[in-house]
Amino acid sequence: MGDEQYTRCPGCTTIFRVTPAQLALRNGQVRCGHCRTVFDGLAQRISLAPVHAAPEPEVDELAAGPPTVTLRNASALEAPPGEPRREPPRATAPAEESDDVDYDSRFAWEKPQKSRIGVTTYSAIAGLLLLLLVGQATYHFRDALAARLPGTKPALSALCEVLRCRLHPLRDVSALSIEASDLQADPAHKGLLILNATLRNRASYAVDYPYLELTLTDSNDQVVVRRALSASEYAGGTVDADRGIGGNGEALVKLFIDASATSQAGYRLYLFYP
Repeated sequence: MGDEQYTRCPGCTTIFRVTPAQLALRNGQVRCGHCRTVFDGLAQRISLAPVHAAPEPEVDELAAGPPTVTLRNASALEAPPGEPRREPPRATAPAEESDDVDYDSRFAWEKPQKSRIGVTTYSAIAGLLLLLLVGQATYHFRDALAARLPGTKPALSALCEVLRCRLHPLRDVSALSIEASDLQADPAHKGLLILNATLRNRASYAVDYPYLELTLTDSNDQVVVRRALSASEYAGGTVDADRGIGGNGEALVKLFIDASATSQAGYRLYLFYP
């Protein structure tokens, strides 16, 4: 106990018991556990050693006469106007041992606050990156957005005018089916085949014309010849292929095929997008 010392907080006048090791840890800087004030514990050291006063002379009670008592009302105990009221002395609070002290919160320097300018800059950069990401996704999925959300089509069309892009019917092969097909020889022209087929769009929005793969097979169902046909080859010259097959609509296919150099017994049709 010989190395114990005492220091008083200048903020709330609370007295703490400290050790030289605690004071030397951060050049004497400590933090009050009551009001959180950081102060110089070395400069605020005090001594609690008892003061030995000189002995008072003995009083002859008989010579002094009977004791007297002065009566005062309660208002006499209040401090006069303009004079600060004296607070009762605070009890001393023992400081914690060195192993249990939270130096990060009680004996550490005040941590610097983050710069508000830096936070604002990071927020602005994050917002800009988010806008760029949304814009990139909108550009990439513009066809799907225009098909599934028709209300966005005017805005997307205006965007494409600026970016010099185009809106195309959505490529959705799962919405297409071949409702009927027929391959017959042309009786008027030897070696000429006529293909008739009906393509059905089951979606409520327009779908881009698919490629039509025609495969001719022999009697053993082996491939004799295979050809992939674009919309411009099988849809006819009067059809606007750029508009696609309308929602819940159909597209009629009539194709003349020169098969004079082949011998076939059957055929297969397949729809796909490259």
